Amino acid sequence: MKKAVVIGSLNLDYSLAVAHLPLPGETILAQGLTMNPGGKGANQAYALGKLGCETSMIGSVGTDNAGALLCGNLESVGVDTSGIKRLPDVPSGQAFIPVDASGQNSIIVLSGANALVTPRDIDREKARIEQADCVVMQLEIPIETVLYAAKLAKSLGKTVVLDPAPARSDLPDELIGCADFIKPNETELAILTGRPSETIEDCREAAELLLQKGTGTVMVSLGSKGVLAVSRKGTVHIPARKVKAVDTTAAGDCFTAAFVRAYEGDTEKALQFATAAAAIAVSRKGAQASIPTAEEVK
Repeated sequence: MKKAVVIGSLNLDYSLAVAHLPLPGETILAQGLTMNPGGKGANQAYALGKLGCETSMIGSVGTDNAGALLCGNLESVGVDTSGIKRLPDVPSGQAFIPVDASGQNSIIVLSGANALVTPRDIDREKARIEQADCVVMQLEIPIETVLYAAKLAKSLGKTVVLDPAPARSDLPDELIGCADFIKPNETELAILTGRPSETIEDCREAAELLLQKGTGTVMVSLGSKGVLAVSRKGTVHIPARKVKAVDTTAAGDCFTAAFVRAYEGDTEKALQFATAAAAIAVSRKGAQASIPTAEEVK
């Protein structure tokens, strides 16, 4: 992809180092706290910028220090932030992320300004979308805005990439049908389809249901088992690279961005690049701080 627009969320992440993820009703002590720019939309925009793709972002932040930090970090890797709306008297989005000793995490998001990204904002930035080759979206802004943007991008002949997270069982079929590529993980795939996703064959069968709703290719990230890509042309399974996982926070976002960066019509080649990028990301702490350069991935 030569030019990408990311439409989505920006959050300031508060990552808490913990011995294990808390159980319901359990109180545990954190061993450390770090603050990092995050949000699925911003993570993907940042990764695209760092990987060398000309990228702009559409979203919303507050006029607080967090908003300035979030936009500044994107700008540090060349992302155009002029499509990000700054709102007074509204906090920027925030996420609270306990990360255990094995690198697994849970994420609680306070949407803040992200909840105020509207179809009117998409109309305001229509020229930006018209100039792009690819539009990348997630589900941390209002679903009606995501659907509106997907339909507009599709009508303009753009490649639409949807990361359906946080997953929801009522995702509109119309939105699924707009996506040329949709990238759920195993858990998200089960939520989207209501089908089991415990084995690779389970995932293939569940992905077929999304194909029936009109999406072009379903890319199921399988963690240590790699990625499964299912399309009408067949199924491709790319094994994961073997690395020591330190923090999986932005691995999926890195994968999505790296795929978009590398895709030039050859899905399997782009998946290989994306899998390598994600392997690097999980071996480092932080969200955007873990993203590699294209040279590192190669």
